[in-house]
Amino acid sequence: MKRAIIRSGLEALYFSGAHRLMEPFVGGVGAILVLHHVRPARSDGFQPNRLLEITPTFLEAVIARLKAKDVDFVTLDEVRRRLQEQDFRRRFVTFTFDDGYRDNKEWAYPILKRHGIPFAIYVPTSFPDRLGELWWAALEAVVARNASIALTMNGRDCRIESGTRGEKFAAFELLYRWLRGMPSDHDMLDAVRDLTTRYGVDVGAICDELCMSWEELSEIAADPLVTIGAHTVNHVMLAKACDTVARSELRMGRAVLEAALGRTPHHLAYPYGDATAAGPREFAIAAELGFRTAVTTRPGVLFPEHGTTLTALPRISINGEFQRERYIDVLLSGAGTALWNGLRRLRVA
Repeated sequence: MKRAIIRSGLEALYFSGAHRLMEPFVGGVGAILVLHHVRPARSDGFQPNRLLEITPTFLEAVIARLKAKDVDFVTLDEVRRRLQEQDFRRRFVTFTFDDGYRDNKEWAYPILKRHGIPFAIYVPTSFPDRLGELWWAALEAVVARNASIALTMNGRDCRIESGTRGEKFAAFELLYRWLRGMPSDHDMLDAVRDLTTRYGVDVGAICDELCMSWEELSEIAADPLVTIGAHTVNHVMLAKACDTVARSELRMGRAVLEAALGRTPHHLAYPYGDATAAGPREFAIAAELGFRTAVTTRPGVLFPEHGTTLTALPRISINGEFQRERYIDVLLSGAGTALWNGLRRLRVA
């Protein structure tokens, strides 16, 4: 239902031409794009995490669409400079990728390299260390492989049917919301570990298959087009962690990347990045630790005012559920996110 509403809104803004009328007022000065996977489309009928992936063909289309708009493709350091110096003579766009997936190197990198486009990859260090728990992918595997799932939820023994495609999507949505609503990452991961152990899903193998190794990261980081950013150690929801843990995750995530790759990461992405995962406390800690920029997943384009909130920057999601070139026009116009944000330029609370 939510996807249908968003799609309808994007279509209405595009075909009515309202996005073009709104752009002079809400288009801002630039945008930071967020992507996760870039890989060929899978044929599986059950893909609850499809929003996290786009095809290489669509990435090419996005680049072509942006080139037609004559925007500057810039690094995160250049984003910071333009916001600090209020240099907005030309609109700009920055590509960022979260989590350090192997397909970023195999599929996205050759495309961006060919076009000479700089980009950033934010890496949780437990992923290349092969200690990471990609619980959303593990949950997908549990639901995909089983016709029903037995577990204890909120103190009650439950059995969730997941035999048909529709049941699988409903089961995943129910379990995902239950897990994200838990009071801490520790509680959430304990529940996921119970499920994966019970149903024979190898979480370590998922991390090994999907994420770049340190060697692969070193290879891609050697290219001047590539910025490696921090993304904590364990991909935690920082807002649910105590102050000590939140600081440690940010500090150690940066330190491990520096030790492994030989350069200090100056840019940060908050895991998950929405208002339930990062807020004013996290923005302040990132600033205290000296990060030049820190990005959320709160939707929005950049405005001159973001020069004062460099550790709370919004991004535009290039979402696998909405792979239509015309949606790029709407999103970059600022119209869609302006309506989503109630016409507020800054959302840092």
